[in-house]
Order: sequence, then C-alpha cells, then structure tokens
Amino acid sequence: MRAGKAAAALIALFLALAGHAAAEPVRIVALGDSLTQGYGLAPEDGFVPQLQAWLAARGAEAEVINAGVSGDTTAGGAARVEWTLAGGADALIVALGGNDMLRGLDPENARENLEKILAAAERAAVPVLLIGIAAPVNYGPDYKDAFDAIWPELAARHGALLVPDFLAPLRAAIAAGADRARLMQPDGIHPSAEGVRLMVEAVGPRVLELLARVE
Repeated sequence: MRAGKAAAALIALFLALAGHAAAEPVRIVALGDSLTQGYGLAPEDGFVPQLQAWLAARGAEAEVINAGVSGDTTAGGAARVEWTLAGGADALIVALGGNDMLRGLDPENARENLEKILAAAERAAVPVLLIGIAAPVNYGPDYKDAFDAIWPELAARHGALLVPDFLAPLRAAIAAGADRARLMQPDGIHPSAEGVRLMVEAVGPRVLELLARVE
C-alpha cells in the first residue's frame, strides 16, 4: 500500500515537472545589427520588444533575446554566433548585412559569413529565420543583383525561413504616400517606433512559422 502511494507520488511529481518544462517559453535569439538592437529608440520601441509584444498578443509562448549590435556586419555576426547559440537558443533570427551594404563590402564576403552563421545553427539543430536587406540602385546593377541574391539562395540551401527585405514594409508605405518622417528617424537609415511596428507586422507571421519548427 505504501509502495503504491510512493509510486503515485513520484508519478504526480513527474507530471508536475513535465508540465513546468512544457510551460517554458521558446527562446528566440535575434542576431543582428542596429535594426535589431533598437538604435535611437526608447527601450520599449525597438524591434525585439515590439516583436515580443506582438507574439504575446497572439498567445505565443516565446522569449525574444536581443543579440543586436549596432554597427555589426555579417563578419561580426559570424564571429559571435557560436557563443550566442551556446547561451541558450531554441530558434534563431538572423538580420545582418545592412552595414556590409552601407560600406560597399564585397557581397561574396557577406555570403560566406552568413553561410558560417547558418552552418553553426544547423550544427546546433536550431531553426532559422533569415532576414535580408535590399541594396539600393546607386551601387550599380551588378552589385545589387549579387547582394540581393544572397538571402533567397542561402535560405533555399539551408532550409531556412526567409524575409527578403527587412525594410520593405517601410518602402511600401512611403511609396503609398505615408509620411517618411513618421516612419524613419532623422538619419534616414533607422526606423522610428512606428516604422518598427510595420516591420514587426510583416515579420511576425514568419516568426510564428519559426516557432512551429522548434522541436
């Protein structure tokens, strides 16, 4: 009789622990540059906190970790991805390349660096959402074609989810007549809080898909 009660107690404890483990939120690490870090914005207005709020409003059990570093390039991301993943990640958002483009760096170097990041995620069995950035036409058609092709090609090769252009929602809104000053900070490079909101609305559904890939 006592043995039966002990077994029942152990089963109850196991179920309680299992329930606690199941309730742990999925950790999504956002590896990026100033667009991820939240440059020039109040802490609650950056990409990561706005994405966190967007997910919570839809009942997603997820914690978004801000691994954005202002000024970072794809080389910087590749250099820190291993220890970033080692800190605990169930899923990875990669949003790098803007600073490579602004500096006119060789697209092939950016491709190689992003390849290293995706390979590290594969070794860690962490699903990835790859977020690209479009090069402007003033870099010339050859540079733009080579740069813009990086993200869809790597996403297809590694089976990653893809958002081709992080800033596409802002460009679309401005083209439709929205006030640019309302969506962008005065530097013309970084989004305002309202601009980030549009970015999160566009990226959010893909992040939900990313969560569905976590095992």
